[in-house]
Amino acid sequence: MKGFIDDANYSVGLLDEGTNLGNVIDNYVYEHTLTGKNAFFVGDLGKIVKKHSQWQNVVAQIKPFYTVKCNSTPAVLEILAALGTGFACSSKNEMALVQELGVSPENIIYISPCKQVSQIKYAAKVGVNIMTCDNEIELKKIARNHPNAKVLLHIATEDNIGGEEGNMKFGTTLKNCRHLLECAKELDVQIIGVKFNVSSACKESQVYVHALSDARCVFDMAGEFGFTMNMLDIGGGFTGTKFQLEEVNHVISPLLEIYFPEGSGIKIISEPGSYYVSSAFTLAVNIIAKKVVGNDKFSSGVGKTGSDEPAFMYYMNDGVYGSFASKLSEDLNTIPEVHKKYKKDEPLFISSLWGPSCDELDQIVESCLLPELNVGDWLIFENMGADSFHEPSAFNDFQRPTIYYMMSFSDWYEMQDAGVTSDTMMKNFFFVPSCIQLSQEDSFSTEA
Repeated sequence: MKGFIDDANYSVGLLDEGTNLGNVIDNYVYEHTLTGKNAFFVGDLGKIVKKHSQWQNVVAQIKPFYTVKCNSTPAVLEILAALGTGFACSSKNEMALVQELGVSPENIIYISPCKQVSQIKYAAKVGVNIMTCDNEIELKKIARNHPNAKVLLHIATEDNIGGEEGNMKFGTTLKNCRHLLECAKELDVQIIGVKFNVSSACKESQVYVHALSDARCVFDMAGEFGFTMNMLDIGGGFTGTKFQLEEVNHVISPLLEIYFPEGSGIKIISEPGSYYVSSAFTLAVNIIAKKVVGNDKFSSGVGKTGSDEPAFMYYMNDGVYGSFASKLSEDLNTIPEVHKKYKKDEPLFISSLWGPSCDELDQIVESCLLPELNVGDWLIFENMGADSFHEPSAFNDFQRPTIYYMMSFSDWYEMQDAGVTSDTMMKNFFFVPSCIQLSQEDSFSTEA
């Protein structure tokens, strides 16, 4: 991952009024059609600024610690550092990336549930002291390798205990917390607080009620052992919508006032990841191959009729071994849009979308309705800012998509109003003003 953003010099296109994301995508589709048809991202950094303003307006009492593994591209990290967020890091590389931006160790927490000894030692060396732990073995590793560690006990919540999914789960039970507190006392490890995490897939706000009640129990338990507790981490699980954020706040605010009231000296933090970045990035991919099949080949899906009408399999130049890696573990949270213009009454056909590997796992969309596409056409996927920027597979010389950053002048002024300027912490921002306003037929050009 470090190698992924060693190339830290990049530009951000400042858009005049009248120029929008669609204009930018149109321009780069045109450019990439001429120069090789590689997939590419467009990142609207203004959306990150808006998400931060939204966070400050709705849950100002909770300090966000951005989950770095969600999207560690340089512009994202720099803009969040400049906005004053903390950072939740899972590895040595992530800690190093954030510290290179001038973020102080106090604004970094080490959240990996399974820590390598060498990485615990690295955290100790650079002064990253706050870390999470959910079992005795990890506690002993921390005790041996980080004398100044300040530990948050990670407790499980109702939505991730047991479960039917069979995924590995993290977080200890409330029953086991007393044992861990006893161990910490014997090992002379500081316990300073509690962490829990409620999945964004969880629809029951009642889970927060039980989680906060359990956290209060652990705080009281820790007090019996003489620990000074001063931090509560309510994890991630924020989808990015203002409605969901307000809904969660509506549930937790009265509970925080009861269990962890203002003035009690307890700092409330959270670990938003996709909340900040998902909507900020759009991915454009090119159709590189096409197959015509009978629609009986689709075991399920939209519009299956059993008629002689053809169905299509399209292969794209990006897939699960690249920007769609999260598709291997979760459903795709975006609907493909056809870039080319087509008539409203044009027939739609059952279609499936595949990555370039010809691997049966490399299916991006099982079944959807699309007009007939040709090799060379483009598809647009919105909400691709989370978990899309890992190192690509070596398969077939797959090229990592180029990222083009943009921001409107109004969003840039909003950042300045928030006290953020390009000469503070955003060392690598090179703004390229757009000097023309674009119509639908014009193209937008910026240095990349």
